[in-house]
Amino acid sequence: MGSGVLEGKIALITGGSRGLGREMALAYAQAGAAGIAITAAPGSDEKPEEIKKELNEVLLSIKKHNTRGIALIGNVANAEDCSRVVEQTVKAFGSLHILVNNAGKSGRYVHYGDGSLSISDVDPQGFREVIDTNILGPYLMTHASFKFLLDAGWGRVINISKRTDSMHRSAITPYGPSKAAVEAATIAWAEAMFGSGITFNALSPGGLVNTKFATGEIAGKGLDPKIIGPVAVWLASEASNYITGCRFVAELWDGTLPVDKAAEGCRERAIFTPPKRETPLNKTWTEPNR
Repeated sequence: MGSGVLEGKIALITGGSRGLGREMALAYAQAGAAGIAITAAPGSDEKPEEIKKELNEVLLSIKKHNTRGIALIGNVANAEDCSRVVEQTVKAFGSLHILVNNAGKSGRYVHYGDGSLSISDVDPQGFREVIDTNILGPYLMTHASFKFLLDAGWGRVINISKRTDSMHRSAITPYGPSKAAVEAATIAWAEAMFGSGITFNALSPGGLVNTKFATGEIAGKGLDPKIIGPVAVWLASEASNYITGCRFVAELWDGTLPVDKAAEGCRERAIFTPPKRETPLNKTWTEPNR
């Protein structure tokens, strides 16, 4: 989407030091966002100095687009950290409009290798670390942000997900199932908050991304993380005002189409069956018009 579509908007992106978070931050800056807060926290296999360096590098890139930015250390699995980074964002920029729940932990925190270990060999503490970051984290960040989104009178919550068929791959890791849970929460929150002016949508890159996320090293394989930018901007913009409770796949974006058609081409039907009760989220379960 063109520059200026996020003019006046303030965004907070968790896991913003690298990979998909970094690319969304830069895309928002290019789209004219007034302010961007990026947060990250070191995993148990990372050093704080490394994360701070990465955050500062992204911050410098944001500022090159004449967008104000702040970089904050914060663990999304910690409620006090979530409240602090949200409050610091609002203090720095005066409001908050867009929350991107991108921070996550992969199966490497449960075990290393090809994922073929027995369930009895998996580290329970690592399992908990993934669950706390990937499921509790989006809730805690949304909980801390929601009153400010309501105060702004308009808001977006974008939850980063993954490819559906890999949510249940043969491996004793909570990563895939945790993203299925996030997709269920996205739909539930969208319906519960329908009409509030705040929308909730899930966004998957579409497959393995060439970042440090999976193994801690860039392997040179997978999707370019830049693919997340166009649809992430569209979801954060006023062009998506009436879209909530939906799932999008960044890999499917066709830049030759008008943006609304390109966005519809990225939409996928929800991975869950529709409810038998009436729901305002009819688009959630309809097949995309491609």
